[in-house]
Amino acid sequence: MKKVVKFGGSSLASAEQFKKVRAVIDSDADRRYVIVSAPGKRNPKDKKVTDMLYECYAQAESGKDFLKLLRDIRDRFQKIIDGLHLKTDLSEEFRIIEQRFREKAGSDYAASRGEYLNGIIMADYLQVAFLDSAKVIFFDANGEFDYEKTNDTLSKALKDVEKAVIPGFYGSAPDGKVRTFSRGGSDITGSIVARAVKADVYENWTDVSGCLVADPNIVENPEVIDIITYKELRELSYMGASVLHENSIFPVRIEGIPINIRNTNAPDEKGTWIVQSTGQRAKYTITGIAGKKGFCSVNIEKDKMNTEVGFGRRVLQAFEDNDISFEHMPSGIDTMTVLVHQDEFMNKEQNVVSQINRTTHPDSIEIESDLALIAVVGRSMKSSRGTAGRIFSALAHANVNVKMIDQGSSELNIIIGVTNDDFETAIKAIYDIFVTTKI
Repeated sequence: MKKVVKFGGSSLASAEQFKKVRAVIDSDADRRYVIVSAPGKRNPKDKKVTDMLYECYAQAESGKDFLKLLRDIRDRFQKIIDGLHLKTDLSEEFRIIEQRFREKAGSDYAASRGEYLNGIIMADYLQVAFLDSAKVIFFDANGEFDYEKTNDTLSKALKDVEKAVIPGFYGSAPDGKVRTFSRGGSDITGSIVARAVKADVYENWTDVSGCLVADPNIVENPEVIDIITYKELRELSYMGASVLHENSIFPVRIEGIPINIRNTNAPDEKGTWIVQSTGQRAKYTITGIAGKKGFCSVNIEKDKMNTEVGFGRRVLQAFEDNDISFEHMPSGIDTMTVLVHQDEFMNKEQNVVSQINRTTHPDSIEIESDLALIAVVGRSMKSSRGTAGRIFSALAHANVNVKMIDQGSSELNIIIGVTNDDFETAIKAIYDIFVTTKI
């Protein structure tokens, strides 16, 4: 077998964590390609190296003395090197970084150095090849990731390489400048490498034992999801679940490569498997619950709305013209509701309302703010009767007023709208009825 393994920042925050990673890799000869993040926090009061790099570069860019902070960053890496009893010398690398900071190389370059330096140390520690991501991962002139060029170049670069370390999070633009993915982008790099080498498994090692049914900040000790499909994870990631960067799904999905979320600090736990499809029924009717606060609804009413050709298009045109994307659009015969992010909408509220009035002449427009959306996701819901009824029953029992409900045609998810104040209560109630009590 051939496995690509990615380790997050918490898994690489110190020499002690590096040793755990080495033990994981050495325990399975199939773990051949290692993707590394920058060092994360060693304790709750600590700083992530990426944040330190952003701060250091900001000082350099504004003409302030940045050398003290750069020395602090170097000390973080040196402590890892010393703790592993390595002879790795990063002097020349930091000389180049200092020079590039003075030349205003860009914040993307600055942020990428955490992964780059950690990759050098890890390759030395494992005694395997090091491959700089800037040479094999590409963005186009518009800043969009170039899938095919990257896949072709990376496949050729690793064709005859038995084992390698590749830094996550960054690549290069056509002009040679370093470009980064969004935060958490090392997940994407791992997925890209897995596709390029046609891996059998992409293991993503982090500080939790897999994807959880609900947010542990809301539900105490939520259950771990044993197996979840790409589609289910996409829905949960979109609504706020953050174990895996949502864009990391697509490269492996193309090849049907399963992802295994594992815990570096508890390597014997099997974690969560993310697969293209499965015949296994989920442990519960639902697979997971996730949500976000900060939405508002624009409710439009007009008699015989359904008979007006182009009515919905004209309504949505008002949002598009003001550069506002919509999240959901439940509707009735004479009503139509558009849900949008509140922070995007409020400064353009009257522009949108005026345009809707001019183009559709509605009977009324009502706006409700401070709403939250909750996604209840599960492949087993399709074959289970009364799922929506159980959700409503649980919410009614918890005295939560449902503002909206919307179910996709795939029957994979149910979206519920509640007030921001009821958000946590609603998630606890849904988790309790499907997982805790299993009614």
